Amino acid sequence: MNNKEKGILGEKIACNYLIKNNFHILEKNYRTKIGEIDLIALKGNKISFIEVKSRNSINYGYPCEAVNYKKQRKIISTATQYIKYKNINNMDIGFDVIEVYLRNNNINHIENAFCVN
Repeated sequence: MNNKEKGILGEKIACNYLIKNNFHILEKNYRTKIGEIDLIALKGNKISFIEVKSRNSINYGYPCEAVNYKKQRKIISTATQYIKYKNINNMDIGFDVIEVYLRNNNINHIENAFCVN
Protein backbone atom coordinates (compact mmCIF):
# COMPACT_ATOMS: atom_id res chain seq x y z
CA MET A 1 0.00 0.00 0.00
CA ASN A 2 1.48 3.38 -0.99
CA ASN A 3 1.31 6.53 1.13
CA LYS A 4 -1.70 7.96 -0.73
CA GLU A 5 -3.65 4.75 -0.22
CA LYS A 6 -2.67 4.73 3.48
CA GLY A 7 -3.90 8.30 3.79
CA ILE A 8 -7.23 7.55 2.13
CA LEU A 9 -7.76 4.48 4.33
CA GLY A 10 -6.76 6.41 7.47
CA GLU A 11 -9.21 9.21 6.68
CA LYS A 12 -11.99 6.68 6.14
CA ILE A 13 -11.25 5.01 9.49
CA ALA A 14 -11.10 8.42 11.21
CA CYS A 15 -14.38 9.49 9.62
CA ASN A 16 -16.14 6.32 10.82
CA TYR A 17 -14.68 6.85 14.31
CA LEU A 18 -16.00 10.43 14.42
CA ILE A 19 -19.48 9.40 13.28
CA LYS A 20 -19.59 6.66 15.94
CA ASN A 21 -18.67 9.34 18.51
CA ASN A 22 -21.55 11.66 17.56
CA PHE A 23 -19.66 14.04 15.27
CA HIS A 24 -21.38 15.31 12.13
CA ILE A 25 -18.97 15.44 9.19
CA LEU A 26 -19.24 18.83 7.47
CA GLU A 27 -16.40 18.49 4.97
CA LYS A 28 -13.86 15.96 3.75
CA ASN A 29 -10.61 17.14 2.16
CA TYR A 30 -11.57 20.82 2.20
CA ARG A 31 -9.10 22.63 -0.10
CA THR A 32 -8.18 26.24 -0.73
CA LYS A 33 -5.18 27.87 -2.39
CA ILE A 34 -3.54 27.98 1.04
CA GLY A 35 -3.95 24.37 2.07
CA GLU A 36 -6.18 21.43 2.90
CA ILE A 37 -8.03 20.21 5.96
CA ASP A 38 -8.68 16.47 6.05
CA LEU A 39 -11.94 16.57 8.00
CA ILE A 40 -14.18 19.28 9.38
CA ALA A 41 -16.66 17.99 11.93
CA LEU A 42 -19.32 19.38 14.23
CA LYS A 43 -20.23 18.15 17.69
CA GLY A 44 -22.54 20.27 19.78
CA ASN A 45 -21.45 23.89 19.46
CA LYS A 46 -17.88 23.04 18.42
CA ILE A 47 -16.38 22.80 14.96
CA SER A 48 -13.24 20.67 14.82
CA PHE A 49 -10.69 21.03 12.05
CA ILE A 50 -9.01 17.65 11.95
CA GLU A 51 -5.69 16.49 10.52
CA VAL A 52 -5.50 12.72 10.06
CA LYS A 53 -2.12 10.99 10.17
CA SER A 54 -1.86 7.29 9.38
CA ARG A 55 1.05 4.98 10.09
CA ASN A 56 1.79 1.28 10.15
CA SER A 57 4.10 1.69 13.15
CA ILE A 58 5.94 4.29 15.22
CA ASN A 59 9.34 3.36 13.80
CA TYR A 60 9.67 6.88 12.39
CA GLY A 61 7.93 8.67 15.26
CA TYR A 62 4.35 9.24 16.32
CA PRO A 63 1.96 10.37 13.60
CA CYS A 64 1.10 13.61 15.44
CA GLU A 65 4.76 14.65 15.26
CA ALA A 66 4.27 15.18 11.51
CA VAL A 67 1.89 18.07 12.27
CA ASN A 68 4.66 20.59 12.75
CA TYR A 69 4.40 24.35 13.21
CA LYS A 70 4.32 25.04 9.45
CA LYS A 71 1.50 22.50 8.92
CA GLN A 72 -0.41 23.96 11.88
CA ARG A 73 -0.21 27.47 10.38
CA LYS A 74 -1.56 26.19 7.05
CA ILE A 75 -4.45 24.43 8.78
CA ILE A 76 -5.27 27.53 10.83
CA SER A 77 -5.18 29.77 7.73
CA THR A 78 -7.38 27.37 5.78
CA ALA A 79 -9.80 27.10 8.72
CA THR A 80 -9.98 30.89 8.91
CA GLN A 81 -10.99 31.01 5.25
CA TYR A 82 -13.63 28.32 5.85
CA ILE A 83 -15.08 30.23 8.82
CA LYS A 84 -15.29 33.44 6.77
CA TYR A 85 -16.69 31.69 3.68
CA LYS A 86 -19.38 29.88 5.69
CA ASN A 87 -20.06 32.99 7.83
CA ILE A 88 -19.66 31.02 11.05
CA ASN A 89 -20.21 32.95 14.26
CA ASN A 90 -20.52 32.08 17.94
CA MET A 91 -19.07 28.59 17.63
CA ASP A 92 -16.25 26.99 19.55
CA ILE A 93 -13.31 26.03 17.35
CA GLY A 94 -10.81 23.23 17.84
CA PHE A 95 -7.82 21.87 15.95
CA ASP A 96 -7.50 18.12 16.40
CA VAL A 97 -5.16 15.41 15.20
CA ILE A 98 -6.33 11.86 14.73
CA GLU A 99 -3.60 9.24 14.65
CA VAL A 100 -4.58 6.04 12.85
CA TYR A 101 -2.42 2.96 13.37
CA LEU A 102 -3.24 0.80 10.37
CA ARG A 103 -1.72 -2.47 11.59
CA ASN A 104 -4.16 -2.80 14.46
CA ASN A 105 -6.79 -0.14 13.56
CA ASN A 106 -6.09 1.76 16.77
CA ILE A 107 -7.09 5.41 16.86
CA ASN A 108 -5.76 8.19 19.04
CA HIS A 109 -7.91 11.34 18.88
CA ILE A 110 -5.96 14.31 20.20
CA GLU A 111 -8.51 17.04 20.76
CA ASN A 112 -7.24 20.62 20.74
CA ALA A 113 -3.82 19.38 19.63
CA PHE A 114 -2.81 22.95 18.80
CA CYS A 115 -4.34 26.40 18.94
CA VAL A 116 -4.20 29.84 17.40
CA ASN A 117 -1.55 31.97 19.08
